[in-house]
Amino acid sequence: MNPISIITVNFEQPAVTEALLASIFSTTALPDIEIIVVDNGSKHNPVPEWKIKYPGVLFIRSDDNLGFAGGNNLGIAQAKGEYLFFVNNDTEFTAGLVETLAKALDENENTGIVSPKIRYFDKPDTLQYMGYTPMNYFTARTACIGQFEIDKGQYDNLTGETGYAHGAAMMVRKQCIEKAGLMAENFFLYYEELDWCDRIKKASYQIWLITNALIYHKESVSVGKNSPLKEYFMNRNRVLFIRRNAPLAARIFFYIYYVLIVTPRNILNYLRTGQSDYTKWLLKAIWWNATEKTDSKNLGYPLKTL
Repeated sequence: MNPISIITVNFEQPAVTEALLASIFSTTALPDIEIIVVDNGSKHNPVPEWKIKYPGVLFIRSDDNLGFAGGNNLGIAQAKGEYLFFVNNDTEFTAGLVETLAKALDENENTGIVSPKIRYFDKPDTLQYMGYTPMNYFTARTACIGQFEIDKGQYDNLTGETGYAHGAAMMVRKQCIEKAGLMAENFFLYYEELDWCDRIKKASYQIWLITNALIYHKESVSVGKNSPLKEYFMNRNRVLFIRRNAPLAARIFFYIYYVLIVTPRNILNYLRTGQSDYTKWLLKAIWWNATEKTDSKNLGYPLKTL
């Protein structure tokens, strides 16, 4: 089996990250595994303490919060594995998870990324992810298969090619990264893995779901609460994704659809729900796309003003 690097990013959640490490240690016994933890600019730097507590783990410290993509890219730069397993720090491994995903890459050389079945940690019989439908580039819509359903094995026959991997748990062939490039850091938050999957598919690799591998995600079933930060990046990056990945005809259709239908609908929803202040963040998201290039390093990060 090829050597594997497990990469996770911590931001202000040291206890959560330590729970993940305990989960990895208790379920994974392969000899050729390295674990990399990137601290993404936490106010209190946990790395010195971690280096003492976990001498076999590689810790990387960034003084700034580089976002999901930027943090993982730091891990990629130092990873020695041929397979890189990116996991959110709020996940919990199950026995055989790493081995099963690696075996799928071993046996399918045209597969570039594999993701496992994902269930919610707080509702362990409930699915979060069983693959994605293909992207509709005219509306920038894709659906997460099985989400919120009780897992009765109804999707276990879906092992094989799927629309997109899930950013909470995806094992990537290093060769794909060498061909398709690193994650695009200008997304910062949301849509990074969808963009990366599209670029990896354009490099002639497939994206697979492996249904006999399981991971639990501590993201709550009720996590969908809005915030100005989420509203800004979800809108900004939805447009950015289409700008970077959609064919020309689909891009033109999407721009018209987004301006004439999505934007007025969102503003009406903000007014109806008493969130009229979200309108400015929607307009900021649109303006960012009108003024920034698709490969711009300007992250448009608005946290200081929220």
